[in-house]
Amino acid sequence: MPAVPPWLPLQQLVVVVAVVASLLAVWYAERPAGRWGARLRHRFVAGVPWGTLVVASAVLGFYLFVQAGLDYWFSPIVIPFRAWSYFYPLGMVASGFAHAGPNHLLGNLVGTLVFAPIAEYVWGHFPTARGSSSFSSWRTNPYVRAFLLFPGAVFAVTVLTSVFAIGPVVGFSGAVFAFAGFALVRYPLTTVVALVAGRVLGLLRAALQTPTVEATARPTFSTPWWAEIAIQGHAIGLFAGVLLGVWLLRHRGDARPPAGRTWAGVLLFAVSQSLWAVYWFRGGETYVLFRALGVVLVFSLATLVALTVTASDRPLFGRPGGSGVDRSLLALPRWQWGVVVMVLVASALAGPAVPVNLFTASDADLPGEPVEIRDYEVVYAEDVTDGMVAAVNVSAFGETTSVNTSGVIVRSDERGIWTTAVSKGRLGFEGRTAVRVGGVGWRETVVVERRGWTVTGGNVTYLVNLTHAGETRTAYRAPPARASPVIGGRNVSVAVEERRFLVGVSRDNETARAPIPPVNESVTLDGVTFRRTEKGLFAVYEGTRVQVATPETYRGQRAPAD
Repeated sequence: MPAVPPWLPLQQLVVVVAVVASLLAVWYAERPAGRWGARLRHRFVAGVPWGTLVVASAVLGFYLFVQAGLDYWFSPIVIPFRAWSYFYPLGMVASGFAHAGPNHLLGNLVGTLVFAPIAEYVWGHFPTARGSSSFSSWRTNPYVRAFLLFPGAVFAVTVLTSVFAIGPVVGFSGAVFAFAGFALVRYPLTTVVALVAGRVLGLLRAALQTPTVEATARPTFSTPWWAEIAIQGHAIGLFAGVLLGVWLLRHRGDARPPAGRTWAGVLLFAVSQSLWAVYWFRGGETYVLFRALGVVLVFSLATLVALTVTASDRPLFGRPGGSGVDRSLLALPRWQWGVVVMVLVASALAGPAVPVNLFTASDADLPGEPVEIRDYEVVYAEDVTDGMVAAVNVSAFGETTSVNTSGVIVRSDERGIWTTAVSKGRLGFEGRTAVRVGGVGWRETVVVERRGWTVTGGNVTYLVNLTHAGETRTAYRAPPARASPVIGGRNVSVAVEERRFLVGVSRDNETARAPIPPVNESVTLDGVTFRRTEKGLFAVYEGTRVQVATPETYRGQRAPAD
């Protein structure tokens, strides 16, 4: 049997063949005889959802050319394109189209390709009003509707979700949820099926990208998965889509799906997309999940949407054509009452974003000596007040927006940016990372490295170096760490001085220190000999040998401390 060339992606080819064969088998069994294409051509120009393709191309193009993803696929520029505040318009406009990395981008592109065609199908490229013709005006022109109006509406919704999201958000997911909300109003169960189809597309992408995965147990650093979801922005996008869908449905007089179908569709979508994951942050990498409250909210959401979509034009109170109270707001049609409630709920969701987004970065001096790159400052600090908390402190359910933070801080007075780009805990796990700053057409990288020692007893001392343009400076030195063993009445500690680590021996208020020796070498202080081995630092005194310190480990691997 001939050997398979190593360059031939055999497993990927097998996946492609299996998918194509499966689709052909279904097509042969169904034998649509052109019915599928005819139905698409009834709603789309040439049967193609052009608006969806324009939108997806714009999102991909922003990542490749504005965020420099074409040159740095796995490390795009993100910081300048977040929605930091209303005083930074570039972030507000760009954040909805920017992404934190390739997985974030591809996830939202899959969501767009799954939900946007359904929303565009509901919208249609051809007018449906009685007596209207396709080219009677610019609004009825199919090409204008496909290539301008639909993408324009998507752009407006994307900016809307950024403006009213509690920042600093980034990503196209608000628009993806708006697509889904719009589609749920007219085709609820089709939208749920599309949601599952999106999972299939995601699986196919992963299978083609990484056909075989080999994994071993290793330590990881991660925040709770629900703390990485922009739940408020997703909910605003969903409400925007539902409201637009209800308006279009009533404006056209289209058939309304049954209440049970709408309720089930909205509920299944909301639960599968984790809209129940309502959480808050306490700083210091601590988060709180309000699961019970979230479950109540998603059931209430499904009920509200279902009743609004299926409600009649009859007044909720009074009778049509009545007098007095019957002609007041109480005589609004029932479906309009549902719209009023949804607008109030959406306003309540969006309202907290206004005070949060109405402030800029603190102008207080940063600790230490920051690395300055144009309008940016990068520094490492611990237990400092977050400079991007709300100007008016908000407290609810015992939680507050006023928090302290530790890690790599990036500030730009010009852009109103103040953020903890890398937390203390993550840097302590990674050991080395990169922070990228920049703007449209430029980017710079600051390499952040932590080195330290853990003394016997659990205390830690370390230093943090920042490197930019070939220049390294020490941004932080932790206090000395005292080991728990007492050797011959002497206390042993490890401290940081300049860019080196010292071992110290203290007795009778006097301390002697010396640099920690290289591997396989030793140093003697006050009668105690300290010998360095591959496993760490050992103290030898009167024939007794005790380990007093080990280099810190990063990603589960021991790294040299000097």
